[in-house]
Amino acid sequence: MKEGVLGSVVLAQIDYSRNYRHDFWTGPLDADARPGINLDWNAWLGPAPKRPWDPERFFHWRRYWDYSSGIASDLFIHRVTRIIKALGLTFPERGVGAGGKWHFRQSPAEVPDTFNFMLDYPGGPTVLLVSSMANDTPVDHVLRGHKATLWFTRTGFVIRPQRLYASEAKEIVHQKTGGEDIEWHHRNLLNAIRMNEPLKCDCQLGYYGVVACEMGVRSWRTRRYAVWDARRERIVLS
Repeated sequence: MKEGVLGSVVLAQIDYSRNYRHDFWTGPLDADARPGINLDWNAWLGPAPKRPWDPERFFHWRRYWDYSSGIASDLFIHRVTRIIKALGLTFPERGVGAGGKWHFRQSPAEVPDTFNFMLDYPGGPTVLLVSSMANDTPVDHVLRGHKATLWFTRTGFVIRPQRLYASEAKEIVHQKTGGEDIEWHHRNLLNAIRMNEPLKCDCQLGYYGVVACEMGVRSWRTRRYAVWDARRERIVLS
């Protein structure tokens, strides 16, 4: 990226999809959960709206807006930060969300089973986030530049020149060498605590990612365009 191998990156796309037979994000309801005896329901609700004990909400909390943003906060946050880190992005300029309960229509879940965001960053690129809980066919994880395209793979990444620039560049294949092992993230965290080592993935990166996801959520829930107010650091709807 820093060497300009891809040229101007105009579009980045990434997905995180799954499939379920009967309903999504469900599991057994533990009959031993007894509010007032071995479970503090009010403490669990915290600042969320007060309501009577509901084991469905307690055990399947990812499906309700009071406690979760569904796909956005559970899955997209892991994907969009990868794109932000790779491209050196900060806050999106504007964003829009699309999707719905297209398959699990009878599910009590409030969050959509299919969610897609498009986020425009200042000066580019557009970042496309794709997900469904009813189809797990993967979408290529790519950074599209005017000179070349980078594919993230399970073993590293591949860069292929655009046809127009094929005579000026060669294909690049990068294989992981061990530095990408999650153990290094753990070591980095421990060293940050013990020796004040700078974090590779710090709270600012998390902030950028949360804002990106929240812009898509607010756009979808209000059916309006989300815009980032850089001066006041808040999302506004237009």
